[in-house]
Amino acid sequence: MRKTLTAVLLAMTLPTLAMAMPEDGPRHGGEHGSRMFKELDLSKQQHREVRKLMGEQMKSRHAITQRYLEKLPAAEQKAMRDELKAAKDKQHSAIRALLNPEQQQAFDEHQKKMQERRAEHMQFKAWQAEQAKKN
Repeated sequence: MRKTLTAVLLAMTLPTLAMAMPEDGPRHGGEHGSRMFKELDLSKQQHREVRKLMGEQMKSRHAITQRYLEKLPAAEQKAMRDELKAAKDKQHSAIRALLNPEQQQAFDEHQKKMQERRAEHMQFKAWQAEQAKKN
């Protein structure tokens, strides 16, 4: 159980560690991904296919993480979600503090849109589950 929890916590902290890398350090996606695509001189079709593969890998990692999370007791799942939310809120506050008032407004609008998208996605997932039960 401890090994599973440790593995899950490590998997959940990797994105935070990647964000903390120095600007000239190695990264996945973003600037590094663009540079990699330029260095490989990919065609537009190859670029689309690579992006598609990277997206599939991200979804696969998420599914694996979810499978292990579901094995944790409910109290540990809640504690982990709470801790992740607190870390995310802290990161957003730190980012917002770096911005000027105009940028803060744009950042706030973006966050609001993301919350709306998440709510729509949750509604869709609930509808999907309901449809699956009917069939």
